Amino acid sequence: MTTLEYSLSEIDHAAQELIRYAGDKRIWIFQGQMGAGKTTLIRALSRALHVEDEVSSPTFGIVNEYQSSTAGKIYHFDFYRLDDPDEALDIGIEEYFYSGNYCWIEWAEKITPYLPEEFMLIKIEILAEDRRKIQIQKNQDAY
Repeated sequence: MTTLEYSLSEIDHAAQELIRYAGDKRIWIFQGQMGAGKTTLIRALSRALHVEDEVSSPTFGIVNEYQSSTAGKIYHFDFYRLDDPDEALDIGIEEYFYSGNYCWIEWAEKITPYLPEEFMLIKIEILAEDRRKIQIQKNQDAY
C-alpha cells in the first residue's frame, strides 16, 4: 500500500504520481465519503492523460466515456444511484472492464459481485477542507 497526501492546489501533481504508480493497472476504484473529492481527482487524472472531453460525474447516466489523446478511451462509472447490482450487467460492465481501457469507478461497493479480480483501490480521506490523503492498493484482495 502507498499513501499520498496533497493539497487541492497540488492535485495535478498527485494525479501524475498516481498514474505513474498504477503502471499497467486499468481498473481503478475510488472510495471515499460523499464530497471527499473522487470526481475532482478523476478530473485531475483526466488532465494528466490529456482527455479532450469535459469530465463530470456520471451519476445519472452511470457511465461517461472520455477520449484521451494519450490513453484512448476512458470510462468513468458512478454507481451511487444503483439499487440492484444486476442493473450494472444491463449496461454491459463486463465489456467495459475487460476492454483494456481505463475504467474509473465510483461507488464500486454497489457492484461488488461483478468487480474484476484485479484492480487498484484508491481510498480518499479528507484531512482538512483543502487537504486529502489517498491510500493506494494494487491487488485483488484490496476490497
